[in-house]
Amino acid sequence: MHEKLALLPAAPGVYLFKDAHGKVLYVGKASLLRERLRSYFQTSSDPKTQRLMQEAVDFDYIITPDEREALLLEETLIKKHKPKFNIRLKDDKQYPYIKLTGDLFPRVELVRRREHDGARYFGPYRSGQSAREMIKLLQKLFRLRTCTLKIERPPVRRRPCLDHYIGLCDAPCVAAIPVEDYAKLVENATLFLRGRQNELLRQLRAQMESASERLEFERAAHLRDQIQAIERLHAEQQALSPSPVERDLIACAIDEEARTAAVQVFFVREGRLEGREGFWLDVPPGSSSSEVLTAFLKEYYQKSAVPKEIVLAAPLEDDEALANWLAERRGGPVKLRVPQRGALKRLIESVAHNAALALRTPSVNNDERERTALEELQSVLKLSAAPQRIEAFDISNLHGRQAVGSMVVFWKGKPLKSAYRRFRIQTVDQIDDFAMIAEVLRRRLVRGLSGDERFLPMPDLVLIDGGKGQLSAARAVMRELKLEQIATVALAKEFEHLFVEGRSSPIVLSRESPALQLLQRVRDEAHRFALSYHRLLRQRAFLDSAFRSPQRRRQMRLRR
Repeated sequence: MHEKLALLPAAPGVYLFKDAHGKVLYVGKASLLRERLRSYFQTSSDPKTQRLMQEAVDFDYIITPDEREALLLEETLIKKHKPKFNIRLKDDKQYPYIKLTGDLFPRVELVRRREHDGARYFGPYRSGQSAREMIKLLQKLFRLRTCTLKIERPPVRRRPCLDHYIGLCDAPCVAAIPVEDYAKLVENATLFLRGRQNELLRQLRAQMESASERLEFERAAHLRDQIQAIERLHAEQQALSPSPVERDLIACAIDEEARTAAVQVFFVREGRLEGREGFWLDVPPGSSSSEVLTAFLKEYYQKSAVPKEIVLAAPLEDDEALANWLAERRGGPVKLRVPQRGALKRLIESVAHNAALALRTPSVNNDERERTALEELQSVLKLSAAPQRIEAFDISNLHGRQAVGSMVVFWKGKPLKSAYRRFRIQTVDQIDDFAMIAEVLRRRLVRGLSGDERFLPMPDLVLIDGGKGQLSAARAVMRELKLEQIATVALAKEFEHLFVEGRSSPIVLSRESPALQLLQRVRDEAHRFALSYHRLLRQRAFLDSAFRSPQRRRQMRLRR
């Protein structure tokens, strides 16, 4: 690495540290690659840097035209390689947005992805439910349509739908409202979504007075109702600051042991709290608040609207480059502030307090427990990586009759119920648990190999309810299908011992082991799912036999 170090250019770019296997450990950016990388080879008191340099055996770098391009490339490479020494959001889910389409009569809808399609997007929202509640409010206040009709030359229907009759839509589909009037509704809704209620109220009052002067009393009454509803909402919100500046307040709290950080974002518009969102980040040991906030801003504002001012609980690393990038994203200047006194100082302390409280919530503890369980499974079963998709199989029957099999799926330690599958046993007509397990597993794997999307992706770990016999039956199917690489384990109920192929003695884990407790939850869920299907078939068979009895048939004929 020292030979490369001497040849480094004095130019902006991105650098990547790698381990002995070529895996990327860390991705960073620098305004001058030479100075930044040389600093890593000097004595450092930072524990994270010390651990990084102990594992790194090589580095690579990419020169960029300027620091802004380096910032964008750094974020792209972090998402691609997921380096363990970088801070990143725990999940990559798409948060919901409210979309106003670019149609002649724009419609409002909930979407999970922003696109360059000429539409206007507002959000993101914390959950789909909160976004849907906002859409309902928009319908009540501004009567915007939510249907998917293409209305280029109204009318396109003979009669309006139910939304029009209950006051949720002005029915542009039947030409009940001119384009100009509908455009005013869209403009008012836009102001409302942007939190500019004072400006919206001024415009609505002007429109109400104009309608009254033209003797359009019905329209004036509707505008009056809108004004009163918005004023009630406005009064219910908590006043935070007299300043009308559009602000996001952001603070974080770090749990070193759990390697987790909680970030809270409060949205303040026109001096009032409009909402908040919480996020979780994976953080390497030794990460500071400045590092966490810098990493969070880079990722969060890739998708979210950038406000005029961002108030932070701690100063950022390289805040000038980040401020320039945020200004480009917004299309105007963005102010980054770390208040030292006054009302904003108290507000950001409140946000930081919320972040600290969020770390104590059960969801964080559950996430950490599941991650610990998966890592322990990787160690105990000697897997190359922690199993992300675990599939469990179980059989349920009554003396060989109504025999069924179940397949349940856990993704990252949590049940993925949309992937659950159930099977009727087709080729085994006697009590043979081994053969039934083999049939169910074969049918599942064959469907996966054939490309059936309902059975993809293939499992990282297969869990069988039983002992050595059931395990041998499952492994025989995998050898038959040339899928020996899929890890398989059997969990025996009596002593909760684990059996794996090629080992005569079972693996005995402590009852407090997170790995064992996870496998027990998966096994019990497979048993529950199989038993519920078996009971359903028995109930159907009982009802069918009752309707087929001679006495029942005579009763049915008499009723006719």
